Amino acid sequence: MKPVFLILVACCLSAGVQAQQSGAPAVDQAAQDAIKKEKEKSDKDITDAKSSAKAATWMARAKTYEGIAAGGNIKLDSAAATTAYDAYKKVVELDKDKKGAPGKLAKEAEDALKSPTLYNAFMQQGVAKFQSKNYGDALKSLSMAGEINPKDTLAPLYSAIAAQQVKDNATAKAQLEKYVASGGKDATIYGSLATLYRSDNEIDKALATLDKGIALAPTNKDLSNEKINIWLSANRMDDAIAGMKQMVEKDPNNVQNLVNLSIIYNNMASKSSEELRKLEGDSKKGSSVNKQLTDAKALAETYNSEVTRLSAAIKKQPKNAELKRQLADVQKKSTEQKAAIAQLETDAKAAASNSTASADASQKIGPLKQKIAEDKKQEKVYLDKAIAVDPNNYDANYQLGVFYYNEGAELNKELAAMDMKDYQAKGKEVEGRICGKFKQALPYFTKAKSIKEEAEVTENLTNLQNILKQYEEKKVVCAE
Repeated sequence: MKPVFLILVACCLSAGVQAQQSGAPAVDQAAQDAIKKEKEKSDKDITDAKSSAKAATWMARAKTYEGIAAGGNIKLDSAAATTAYDAYKKVVELDKDKKGAPGKLAKEAEDALKSPTLYNAFMQQGVAKFQSKNYGDALKSLSMAGEINPKDTLAPLYSAIAAQQVKDNATAKAQLEKYVASGGKDATIYGSLATLYRSDNEIDKALATLDKGIALAPTNKDLSNEKINIWLSANRMDDAIAGMKQMVEKDPNNVQNLVNLSIIYNNMASKSSEELRKLEGDSKKGSSVNKQLTDAKALAETYNSEVTRLSAAIKKQPKNAELKRQLADVQKKSTEQKAAIAQLETDAKAAASNSTASADASQKIGPLKQKIAEDKKQEKVYLDKAIAVDPNNYDANYQLGVFYYNEGAELNKELAAMDMKDYQAKGKEVEGRICGKFKQALPYFTKAKSIKEEAEVTENLTNLQNILKQYEEKKVVCAE
């Protein structure tokens, strides 16, 4: 999803809000001189104690500066809108009747504080600040424009843009929420707000916002893809798959959707494989400790027998130094073995207390293997569909190459775990299957490389060719 600030230029052009650059001929020279004189008079009047106590003085000042800001005359004063706002507030403060109620000027100032003219003045000021890269002041001005007209969508959008420039994501999010609440129609902005929610781990809000955006623009692929990405990052795989399948149903010839769906199944199989390895380790842990304990006790018995034998021999030859040395050595080993047995007994007790967990692990292994097999099957189904739609698609060819290569790599792990007896029984057959899987990957990597020269496919293809050459030199018959 594109960061929201990247749409600034398009928004400015579509809205027609542009600040005048300092060298631009915004007004003719006579008008410029007149405005400058009014400003100078106002600046002088508020320094006079008698004049500055009058509401009329501040009203004149407010209108003067409002005109400067609304006309985009930033060369004369780049903060004119703020000065006008403060002057209107001063009018409200000063103009009260004998009962303390607002006077005529105060009521006029109150209306002006909510007027389109002052709103436009702050928008002009904010955009000018933004264009000069003064993002902090731009945010203040644009936020003020939004307060003047709470139903506006442009001011909160611009405020969010400025907030992101100063890394204030909380304010950017709040401003985009105002945009949505005010009925903003640009679906892209809903995607930007969803991204901010996602960064704060507000997953449900992000998804709900994307749904609103999709309702505005049902054909917007970026929003649908972002929804999938959020499901994946939140590990909501079932939702991600269901969403992707809906996209495939709507557009069965969209190769990228088919490839993306296959990648989701691949990710699920990979995570399940990690879990499987952990479960298999847990299930073997208890039996391994018990075997070590049995072997340790047998060795201890051997040491005890040797101590008895050497002790008897020394009684017959009390001056034999070599026998005494041997006895001391065996007694030391016996003591060390007792310590080892004590530790193994502790480990065995811990394993016994975890026997329920080990049993649970064993029970989970079978269903998990079935799930891995099914996920891999679905991965290949959608890759085959992608190739059928477009045989020259790089991603589909590359991923199919990875699919077969990984299958060969998994079989290779099985081969590496074999002892000599197992290898003699079935090692050659497994080697043939491994070679066969690697050979199936070759045409897909080759095709992908012919479509697009990428470092990843070049590296994988070179590695695969070297592996197949080794199998050829070993005269392994590849089972395809």
